[in-house]
Amino acid sequence: MALPPQLMHTLEGLKYQVKDAFWALSSCVCQQSAKVKINGRTFKIIRVLGEGGFSFVYLAQDEHSGRQFALKKIRCPSGQEDVRQAMREVEAYRRFKHPNIIHIMDSAVVQDPNGDGQVVYLFLPLYKRGNLQDAINANSINNTHFSETEMLQYFKGTCEALRAMHNYHGPVGTKMDAFSSRSTQPTSRHAPSAPNSPRHSEDDEMFPQPEGDGEGGYSYHGASSTSSRAPLVSQNGPGEDHEHEPLFDGDEELERLQHGGANGHAASGQTELVPYAHRDLKPGNVMISDDGRPILMDFGSTIKARVKIENRSQALLQQDIAAEQSTMSYRAPELFDVKTGITITEAVDIWSLGCLLYALAYSHSPFENTQTTEQGGSIAMAVMNAQYKHPASAYSQGLKDLIDSMLKVKPESRPDIHEVLRMTDRVLQSLR
Repeated sequence: MALPPQLMHTLEGLKYQVKDAFWALSSCVCQQSAKVKINGRTFKIIRVLGEGGFSFVYLAQDEHSGRQFALKKIRCPSGQEDVRQAMREVEAYRRFKHPNIIHIMDSAVVQDPNGDGQVVYLFLPLYKRGNLQDAINANSINNTHFSETEMLQYFKGTCEALRAMHNYHGPVGTKMDAFSSRSTQPTSRHAPSAPNSPRHSEDDEMFPQPEGDGEGGYSYHGASSTSSRAPLVSQNGPGEDHEHEPLFDGDEELERLQHGGANGHAASGQTELVPYAHRDLKPGNVMISDDGRPILMDFGSTIKARVKIENRSQALLQQDIAAEQSTMSYRAPELFDVKTGITITEAVDIWSLGCLLYALAYSHSPFENTQTTEQGGSIAMAVMNAQYKHPASAYSQGLKDLIDSMLKVKPESRPDIHEVLRMTDRVLQSLR
């Protein structure tokens, strides 16, 4: 009897998790570090930082300079469509330029020497302070909590990152498609410097960066945005060197994704609002920089925000995408039971922001409570009916009202990101 596709996908992901975990573990046991080559440099894999369905995040070290990075490895066992999805995540990382959004340093595609399809590598900065979920866990262990001001500062920075996505401007006539990419939920520790800060000349040479525009997004202009060709990459163990040509020759769409032809400004310079939704906002996807800034990361679920649902097939597709890519206890109610004749919008992120702020205040999502986690209750039903309560606390009524304003079942009843920021500023001012 054939297995259902979703179960096959899950089993396939587990297989690669076991293989990658064994690869990392065996390199430690045998004292022979696995290595990755990119742009002529060799990187040593030190340890695993996090993992998702088809991805691992490793702590990697440049053997030449000794500098360390977070290396995200996305397996693409099913061929070109998997590569397309992974490259869309790369494109999402490069699209948005903001001090509160992580920046990608480099990316590359390599044929897996074990014969398991292709692998996409993403080089990201390393964060030593972890993410907001780590900070929440530490509070729970130490019986401490964030001050209201500290919590709101983390929240405000996250909102400012999201504003760059919801307020993204692309060329006039940009088609509002609804592409998706595979869900990855690493718990890695990343740490970027501000995108506008002076860069090391070594960084410039090693990790060419696209130029940024004034609307909070990257604009691409051909070869000036990145290196003119996709990097030649090899994955190698001791004594091996397997180099592979880029996989995008002859594929116009992938060429645009790799080299920046998509989503840049139109030749006329005219732009229009093309909002993007993150679709998996949660404390584990907000890193903490060395100077204490919140940094939004993990764009594997990011899509153009406004998706018109015209028939039942499209509704079921969006439900499946959300079930795979958006964490249940932070997922907006309209994604649990998608209706026909509606347009899903960036309001899904506003709901997730409400859940995130609640978690900062009370150490868990509003829908992860005793009833849903211990008494067999349904998180989905609690979300779709907005069933939650504020525990007793010393937090201000303004903070509680801010949370409540975002956790409205009807998307049109939620504030947009600009209003959320205005309300956040008012609460912060009231605390002074």
